[in-house]
Amino acid sequence: MDVTNSKYEHQGIHVITSIFTIERGILKVLLIKRKNNPYKNYWALTGGALYNDEDLEEGVNREIYEKTGLKNIQVKFSKVFGKKGRSPVMRMIAITYIGIIDASTVEIAKDTLKTSNADWFKIDEVPKLAYDHNEIIEEAIKTLKEEILKTNLLKVFFPDGFTFPELQKIYESILNKKLDRRNFRKKMLNTNIIIATEEEMIFEGKKKAKIYKFK
Repeated sequence: MDVTNSKYEHQGIHVITSIFTIERGILKVLLIKRKNNPYKNYWALTGGALYNDEDLEEGVNREIYEKTGLKNIQVKFSKVFGKKGRSPVMRMIAITYIGIIDASTVEIAKDTLKTSNADWFKIDEVPKLAYDHNEIIEEAIKTLKEEILKTNLLKVFFPDGFTFPELQKIYESILNKKLDRRNFRKKMLNTNIIIATEEEMIFEGKKKAKIYKFK
């Protein structure tokens, strides 16, 4: 690499996170409203430019905190977006992530140095966003669907454990389809990401069900 080559100049990296939650069985994404140009007053995903003295996840965590006030969000890599015209300022490569939180347990900063608002939007009610963030959300949802089938990403919703009917309701919300109860139970047990406890509880009915926990 010839660092003096002018074709290497004026390029940067965006680190962007699609933060999801589920409220009453509905999947939602967190959006922030921008104060600055480009795309002033547009809604956008949580993110910004990576500093040249920080690692990727350091930048992700910093941007999430600066734009929302949230800390310690578990994130998973989603996809890289690299179209040359995705930013009007300069060539910006976007490295994107997903995160999921229980919105009822946190407070989102509404007004920060670079944002004038923040709110949760239903997936089918997301407006026209800054940059290519609509496209990024579409890919983020695909990543979310893949990750919940093989990881403990939903653990934040069940700190005290869960029953299978309760867990199935969350999966159906994210996957946007009805699942067969027996097949769902069998597949989840085969993933090796959950363990049974000796406890039981009632969920939507009168019959007690065994409580499980994510590993």
